[in-house]
Amino acid sequence: MVLRSTVNRQIKKREGFEVKIKRNGRVVNKNTQLPSYDRYEKALKGNKSVTFWKSNRFFTCFPGLEVEILNANGKVARGKTRLSTVRDTYLDD
Repeated sequence: MVLRSTVNRQIKKREGFEVKIKRNGRVVNKNTQLPSYDRYEKALKGNKSVTFWKSNRFFTCFPGLEVEILNANGKVARGKTRLSTVRDTYLDD
């Protein structure tokens, strides 16, 4: 188990985008212990959607939690948005 803040860094490093992890609609405290996001060696392909990533990566690692994928400007990426589009928003950072 690792801190939620560590999970955020793991996802950012592996997937190339920021997330907001929630439980019952509220952001999970950064000191909450969660399973590590280390089961995947590579980022999911960019042609996959936000919804696909949530269903096939996030929810399998963190059942019972919710997640929002964020564009670089902090706005929530919608379900049909391709991951490559989300990642592109971070290129100027």
